[in-house]
Amino acid sequence: MGIALATNWWALVIRGLLGIVLGILTFAWPGITLMALVFLFAGYALADGVMNIIGAVRAIEKHDRWGAQVLEGIVGIAAAVITVLWPGITTLALVYVIAAWALFTGVLKVVAAVRLRRYISGEWLLILSGIASIVLGFLMALVPIAGALVIALWVGAYWFVLGVLFVALGFRMRSWARGTTARGGPIPAPAH
Repeated sequence: MGIALATNWWALVIRGLLGIVLGILTFAWPGITLMALVFLFAGYALADGVMNIIGAVRAIEKHDRWGAQVLEGIVGIAAAVITVLWPGITTLALVYVIAAWALFTGVLKVVAAVRLRRYISGEWLLILSGIASIVLGFLMALVPIAGALVIALWVGAYWFVLGVLFVALGFRMRSWARGTTARGGPIPAPAH
């Protein structure tokens, strides 16, 4: 995963910029309707899932680890599909779908970061993004009836924080990949 993550640094930056924009939009219009939040979440989860699947395909091509990315991609796409197919589900059910997605992807991010420690420095950014996802998931699961405005603000803050972390991680991976290839060769495979 380390090699694929470094060579696909731009995917992290795109996901990060999307998160920042969605976070700003959520704070700019805090009274956003629940239906708008449903479709914003579905769009983000779908884009995140697709980017993870693309990253996994590239990881496979480089004979790198890809399982966690495929799993995270499938969960993101499934959450988007559920949200779009049943936009009229109760607010409580929607909150639990988002909470489950956030918890699951958060754990996967932390696990991926721990595995990346031997490849890169800067994995702490991925750990922080996983922790942000886990915190959002726990907040939503523990207080599911907090109200649409509070939940919208939580999700907006999450998107913004995650966006900043992904942009920083993406540019860190870009620098790492360029520095490694500038020293005379391809990005080295890790020692097992």
